[in-house]
Amino acid sequence: MKREAYFDNAKWILMFLVVFGHVIQPFKDQHVYSVLYQWVYTFHMPAFIIVSGYFAQAKLNKAYVGKLFKKLLLPYLSFQAIYTIYYALIGKSGWWKPPFEPQWALWFLVSLFCWHIMLYWYRSLPKHVAIFISIQIGVLVGYMSGIDHSFSLSRTFVFFPFFLIGYWMSTEELHWLRETRTKVLALGVMVAVALAIIFGPSYETEWFFGSKSYVTLGMPEWGGFVRFGSYIVSVLMALSVLSWIPTKTYTWTKYGAYTLYVYLLHGFVIQVIREHDLISVYSPFDLVYLATFSLLLMGLFVSRPVVSLVSPIIQWKSAGWKVKKYPVKMHSGSS
Repeated sequence: MKREAYFDNAKWILMFLVVFGHVIQPFKDQHVYSVLYQWVYTFHMPAFIIVSGYFAQAKLNKAYVGKLFKKLLLPYLSFQAIYTIYYALIGKSGWWKPPFEPQWALWFLVSLFCWHIMLYWYRSLPKHVAIFISIQIGVLVGYMSGIDHSFSLSRTFVFFPFFLIGYWMSTEELHWLRETRTKVLALGVMVAVALAIIFGPSYETEWFFGSKSYVTLGMPEWGGFVRFGSYIVSVLMALSVLSWIPTKTYTWTKYGAYTLYVYLLHGFVIQVIREHDLISVYSPFDLVYLATFSLLLMGLFVSRPVVSLVSPIIQWKSAGWKVKKYPVKMHSGSS
């Protein structure tokens, strides 16, 4: 099955928003940047996780688990060590973390491995029941202060419903998502959420991080209701954004196959910029150069020289620059 442009476009656009969100994070004390930062964080990781779940396979045999270990956990262990050393060199406070506590964005690799394993136990349930149970667990873990960054447990449980949504999304549902009438509704959702952020009561973006307990977020009793509301917003926003992803092939579409390189490498630049205040903004118009900087950074990390250089520690083989095919979607979304 050849790669479908839609998914590569989605991965590239969503990865841009991940990088862009990290670039503008230090400036969220300014209103325009704060609104954009909060808006992006309502959907960018949930949408990326939905796309990841779409191609997941509910297997638990030795060969498949071994493949997942090589693809996800070996790069995690490598970059955990590399980032720890790098943070020490640039003088970042709190640079030391044990191997089971992911450095910065590396949590995604651990959680993605766990989601694939967990999927095996959910596969036989009716999809709506499975998603409902996963949401309940995601809400409940917020009341458990012991479930936090360690082993990325909190994010694993909180974001798992999005992985299940992607796994059970059928090709028919995907086509419906891209219909014109659906796009109109989606546009309304995105605008409504933006207006709510601008004119509504303030809230902590950390509610969409999925990594903190309700005690830490200052709502030990009612935090479950806030998280459930966050789920609703994130699901609507993620599906709305995915409905607007273009389906045509562009010159940049092929780079969607290399978003893992961007994800793992951009932190080296972002963290040194933050640590030494290398970027300043003076007006909302600076968004243009921040967006351009984000794109240039992504372009660097998907270039042939960089991919060839770091592929041995990301893919654990000398892969070079080669676009792989997508696996066939084996299950239907109607079970």
